[in-house]
Amino acid sequence: QVQLVESGGGLVQAGGSLRVSCAASTRTFSQYTLAWFRRTPGKEREFVAAISGRGLSTRYADSVKARFTISRDNAKNTVYLQMNSLKSEDTAVYFCAAEIRRPGVSTWPPTEYSSWGQGTQVTVSS
Repeated sequence: QVQLVESGGGLVQAGGSLRVSCAASTRTFSQYTLAWFRRTPGKEREFVAAISGRGLSTRYADSVKARFTISRDNAKNTVYLQMNSLKSEDTAVYFCAAEIRRPGVSTWPPTEYSSWGQGTQVTVSS
């Protein structure tokens, strides 16, 4: 539905910081909720964070709530995930996902997403 391309992954030491980005190819970017998920080989995909279309609402997994910040720049069609105080457990492929707003639906954030990026690898060394 919408193309998403992640970037910014890399290798960082425990306790360090990293920011990953996700660029979207759509002219209606502000109508989409954007979210970050992560997956480690052998583990199920895990929700990390979500941000509403205008950036007024955010949601975080408990495991990252105090350390990660999701933000978006609708003028640049880009969503970011700032990761601070990184731990080895944060090592994963990070994916961005998008779901268009459903008029009249109050439930947020979405539990299912129609568009997914290919992911960017984040490796935290101890």
